[in-house]
Amino acid sequence: MAMQFYASPEQVQRDRSEYARKGIARGRSAVVLTYEGGILLVAENITTLRKISEIYDKIGFAAVGRYNEFESLRRAGIRMADVNGYSYDRRDVTGRFLANAYTQTLGAIFTETQKPYEVEICIAQVGASPETDELYRITYDGSVMDEPGFMAMGGQAEAISNVLRERHDAAADLPAALALAAEALGSVGGENGQTRQLDAKQLEVAVLDRRRKGRAFRRIQGASLITLLRGEEAVPEQDLGGVDAAPPSPATDKPTVSAAAEEDAADKATPSSPSAPSSSGSSEGDPAAPADGVNGDGS
Repeated sequence: MAMQFYASPEQVQRDRSEYARKGIARGRSAVVLTYEGGILLVAENITTLRKISEIYDKIGFAAVGRYNEFESLRRAGIRMADVNGYSYDRRDVTGRFLANAYTQTLGAIFTETQKPYEVEICIAQVGASPETDELYRITYDGSVMDEPGFMAMGGQAEAISNVLRERHDAAADLPAALALAAEALGSVGGENGQTRQLDAKQLEVAVLDRRRKGRAFRRIQGASLITLLRGEEAVPEQDLGGVDAAPPSPATDKPTVSAAAEEDAADKATPSSPSAPSSSGSSEGDPAAPADGVNGDGS
């Protein structure tokens, strides 16, 4: 009988951590930072698969790593937020609540399964002012950190964070914040250590706009993104973009009464024919008629 090799729990955890970190570092980076009008989420992405998404009214989601793994986490977070908001109150769904849920999920996966998730995610909640914005970084092993206004994930995250740390300004406007994010992402990955100039086709951009009521998430793309990257002129607020999928608007011709009530009203408005039996008359001649003239069961 072959005996399995023994590995200490500490060695197993180190191996899993190294495996997850290498997988995350191979991917492209994402940046989340606060600015005067809300929270900006920028990811280097040349595919149609989304790294940035909306979770709830004031909460956004950004992730790096394996797409199939963080996509399942994103969908689970949306379901959890919707169920809790519907069951209790929409104000009960907060970024801290979702960060705690993701921490428990990733922590359980890291310790109980053979392969950890190769993901790193950010839960961002926009507040009434930059001081009340919340950024939570959740790593592959379930660790959670409250970031101070900016963060970078995936790829060479440390080098990108150094650029953000030197120049981040919570009072900056949207074009300045986007220029800083694009410059930070382009500061790594070039040939022989050279910087890169990223254009609109290489970036996925969205904001959590603190001035909007209700759903604050807005995706910026197309001509609006090109204009903001150039920094030549401001983009009107109504042209920035919208949410991914708005809920259907209520029908304007929604009925206010049931179909049965409408039929009863039509019967009362129609004059009775002389040959038709009266509803108040006796039904003894018709054996199929109800005994009491209503439902036959006393109702």
